[in-house]
Amino acid sequence: MSVNNIINIKTKSSEVFVGDEVFNVLNEYLRPYRNCKIFILVDENTLQHCLTELITQNKTLHNAEILEIDSGEENKTLDVCYQLWKTLAEYKADRNALLINLGGGVITDMGGFIASTYKRGIDFINIPTTLLSQIDASVGGKTGVDFEGLKNIIGVFNEAKGVFVYPNFLKTLDKRQMLSGYAEALKHALIKDVSYWKELKKGMLSDTVSWTNLITRSVNIKNDIVLNDPLEKGERKLLNFGHTIGHAIESYSLENDKRPLCHGEAIAIGMVCESYISNMINDLTALELENITSTIMSFYTPYKLDESNYHAYIELMKNDKKNETAEINFTLLSKIGKADFNQEIGVDLILESLSYYNSLKDK
Repeated sequence: MSVNNIINIKTKSSEVFVGDEVFNVLNEYLRPYRNCKIFILVDENTLQHCLTELITQNKTLHNAEILEIDSGEENKTLDVCYQLWKTLAEYKADRNALLINLGGGVITDMGGFIASTYKRGIDFINIPTTLLSQIDASVGGKTGVDFEGLKNIIGVFNEAKGVFVYPNFLKTLDKRQMLSGYAEALKHALIKDVSYWKELKKGMLSDTVSWTNLITRSVNIKNDIVLNDPLEKGERKLLNFGHTIGHAIESYSLENDKRPLCHGEAIAIGMVCESYISNMINDLTALELENITSTIMSFYTPYKLDESNYHAYIELMKNDKKNETAEINFTLLSKIGKADFNQEIGVDLILESLSYYNSLKDK
């Protein structure tokens, strides 16, 4: 539904609003909180590039308290949560308080978790500022933090009171960050929408007019899946395509690389590897595999997967929260636009897929 140039997508217990005039809707959402304590969680990037515009357009936020953390996945930890819980307590935030998460996936994941657990739950609103958070991280009710090198291993399901997507915030991002989000859009297309895949192959990042279409297509795909399976007991596992291997590589890179991979860069690698596995055992044709790998490799710089790290990747995969038995659980493609979840794969084939990815950079 579109009203006054605002696209409104209904989720299970919330709403996502997308558009250049989205702050007009936010003003209405904030009315019940005018006499409550309001906090805005930011990092140094959103503090500099996004906060002023948000506060300028929303009078209710003029007296909000600003909570700042350092940007980056390495800060999505319980230690940082502790500091923020402590700050909320020092400001005497009560159960009527509101936390607004202004930032990318780290901010929305962790901010949602902090709000969901402080005093057994206070309201929170997500204002995602990166493509990754606008189409994926801020939608669907997953909140959480990393722990002991494992991605999102501690968290809860809890939807924001509302998600407000202002596409113009994407103008503050560099190409690398935009591509990080684009990987999730590619994933959405591969698991559910072949026509969307064909559009994405042509590139939808350079034209700002395409951004709203990109955001709404991806949010609708994710939302349709989540509505059917909010707690990830079945169909929602489709959204994990590329993430079993991708999360392991991302976690290892975060701990060991001087310039760690972005989330989407790691997921792009995971999608190539898991497409290879899909071709080997799950009906994805060789032609489709070539279609997927050539497209992904055209967008993302090749990354060397050192064979000496393969064991570490496998150990991280074994700790993946999606596993239900001793085997490693995957979502695999049966064709472009269709996927199957709960596919248990042995270590040898996983290692083969990593070698397949390495072979592509020489082509």
